[in-house]
Amino acid sequence: MTQTPNAAPMPPHPIVALDQVTKRFPGVVANDRVSFELWPGEVHVLLGENGAGKSTLVGMLSGLQLPDEGGVLVEGREVRIASPARALELGIGTVFQHSMLVPSLSVVDNMALGGPWWSRPDRAGVARRMAAVCAEIGVAIDPEARVGSLSLGEQQQVEIVRALMRGSRVLILDEATAMLTPKGAEDLGALMGRLTRLGIAVVFITHKLNEALAFGHRITVLRLGRKVGEIAPERLVALGPAAATAEIVRLMFGTHAGTEAAGGPPRARPAGAPLLDIEGLAVDDASVPVAGIDLSVAPGEIVGLAGIDGNGQKQFAEALAGQRRLAAGRIRLGGEAIERLDVGGRRERGLRYVTDDRLGEGTVGSFPISLNLLLKQVGEAPFWRHGIEQPEAIATHARRLVGEYDVRTPGIETAIGKLSGGNIQKALLARELSGQARAVIFAKPTYGLDVQNIRATRQRIREAADRGLAVILISTDLEEVLELSDRVAVMSRGRIVGVVDNNAEARSRVGELMSGVTA
Repeated sequence: MTQTPNAAPMPPHPIVALDQVTKRFPGVVANDRVSFELWPGEVHVLLGENGAGKSTLVGMLSGLQLPDEGGVLVEGREVRIASPARALELGIGTVFQHSMLVPSLSVVDNMALGGPWWSRPDRAGVARRMAAVCAEIGVAIDPEARVGSLSLGEQQQVEIVRALMRGSRVLILDEATAMLTPKGAEDLGALMGRLTRLGIAVVFITHKLNEALAFGHRITVLRLGRKVGEIAPERLVALGPAAATAEIVRLMFGTHAGTEAAGGPPRARPAGAPLLDIEGLAVDDASVPVAGIDLSVAPGEIVGLAGIDGNGQKQFAEALAGQRRLAAGRIRLGGEAIERLDVGGRRERGLRYVTDDRLGEGTVGSFPISLNLLLKQVGEAPFWRHGIEQPEAIATHARRLVGEYDVRTPGIETAIGKLSGGNIQKALLARELSGQARAVIFAKPTYGLDVQNIRATRQRIREAADRGLAVILISTDLEEVLELSDRVAVMSRGRIVGVVDNNAEARSRVGELMSGVTA
């Protein structure tokens, strides 16, 4: 249920404001003339897809980035936040998604970090100040507890208390509930309520609309680096949960269908028995366990896997490709069970994987292109015979693929690490789509590419499906998923929470699933 902000008189200026800030990085405008105000006693929720510009805004508020244009104002006065220390001086504290505490130290010793180097920490004094803050905001923390023994929710409480002990009047909570249990998220929401009653301004960044509506007073939505809407407290209350949800989904994801927006005709939905059939797939992983994945892909079909990054997509892809051990589940390719096969065995049967880590995992940067095109076939005939390399066969193979996939390179013996990202991606596509490929998993295939190479890569994905391959497209770019896919599965917290046919209603349905509105 949407909160109502505290009824104290509004001051003449927000505590902190971003005024028409723009931040550019090579090839991308991360924030484009964004204005953003933080008022005391409010939880200001910041919503947006991956890449919408939320992290860059946080970086400018917390002293990790400087705006290229526009200004940052504290109580109406323009300031320059050139470092995290300066942000703390101005009363801006940040609690990041991943803990910044030292797990081997006690809570009180973590609180004492950053003090004057020339004097011994006053542990007793720090403990007293900590106890006073804990009492004020209604949390109980043992100062002598080792941080590594605390739950994630307790560690967040420690970081919040530390920020308040340093005089923070603005508290930025960056994806603070991403790793919490539902009960932990509820507890954090209650704590935010107590903080705002003390006059603190909270920036709460989340992907979950239910949390935004339950905990927020004011909601701002970013899309592609721009602020596309803000819902003020009075309007948020007047709209009610259902209408507010519809408005936010419209702002975050737009109203037009993905295939129309992409400028390409929709593909005819392939029919027939599944070529790739996944049942009950589970992966034990400390960060994001994956469980109960059921998914089938017909020959010639593209199934998009959408979702906020870090919800188990990578674990799923690597388990499917054979790079991670399955905890449970069955995988059939053309009716043959392949879950017990290793990477090489699955590849031999026709299952291919295009990783999102082109240089770190997909290639060996110091090796020539010719060998990188055969990394997964080392020792195999006709390129090796009795363990002896066959240079002419390797060169002929490389020249053919370089020409067919338009890899721009001085020569096939050039180290692949010297090529541009787009040409490295072309080489990966050449390696994985050639030969007897039957099914292919694409993991964020256009990440970091320029417009021309994005178009070329997407065309290769379409062509793979047109050849009858079963395609799984994992992408955090919703436009890409809607442009290419026949169906869209949405992944959240290691599970598929829904599968949507790609039609005129797909954008809003996928947006709702990604935002946790329905499951």
